Amino acid sequence: MSPPPVPTAAVTLTGVCKEFRPSWRRPPVRALDALTLSIPAGQIFGLIGPNGSGKSTALKIVAGLLSPTAGECRVFGDAAGSAGAKARLGFLPEAPHFPRFLTAREFLLYCGELSGLAGGELAGRADELLAWAGLAGAAERATGTFSKGMAQRLGVAQAVVHAPDVVLLDEPASGLDPVGVRGLTRLIRGLKQDGRTVVLTSHFLPQIEEVCDRVALLHEGRLLREGAVGEFVGPAGGRLERFYLDQFGGSAS
Repeated sequence: MSPPPVPTAAVTLTGVCKEFRPSWRRPPVRALDALTLSIPAGQIFGLIGPNGSGKSTALKIVAGLLSPTAGECRVFGDAAGSAGAKARLGFLPEAPHFPRFLTAREFLLYCGELSGLAGGELAGRADELLAWAGLAGAAERATGTFSKGMAQRLGVAQAVVHAPDVVLLDEPASGLDPVGVRGLTRLIRGLKQDGRTVVLTSHFLPQIEEVCDRVALLHEGRLLREGAVGEFVGPAGGRLERFYLDQFGGSAS
């Protein structure tokens, strides 16, 4: 009997280190320390860890917004930051800010033009995404009037306007109420159903447990553990938060 096929890696980080120098008079601060990860295609992958553990830095390296000090990152074999890698990525940064005077439709059209879309194809894509994100009724509203949940859903829509293979979401649930989290969770699941790979960071562990296939736990720039969500929560579920708190000296009770 032949072994099961090895999943294609959408994103690989190999020995990635990243140092920041606050000033020339101070020693550099290491945000990532020899991080090695392989993120399978078609899955939802969560990065968790305390503040300052390197989660956002890792996402920005995958997105090509930061260059590693050492090591390498690749997106479907292309070097992170290259034209080939960027064409296959969509990115929602933490706490995004949109032009307040643009309507939701105008903003998506603008993002689509930046991605090389035009004409009827772009107009149709914008309408499709507004409906998908539950914003069709707010298409002509200025983004400056949007609630936090609406803005986050618009942010996910702009991240996928060019139909990327990999979608990076940095703290997408930050500041959302339960209704907003539910709507965002629906969108994230929809991305996987469409065959996309999703990599997200979050402190909201119930959402991570609910939507992710695999999780990597980071601390002080190092990988502490990586595996399927079931390896963290067990067959009964509901234990990712307890595992996390146990790691860092807290109590789930």
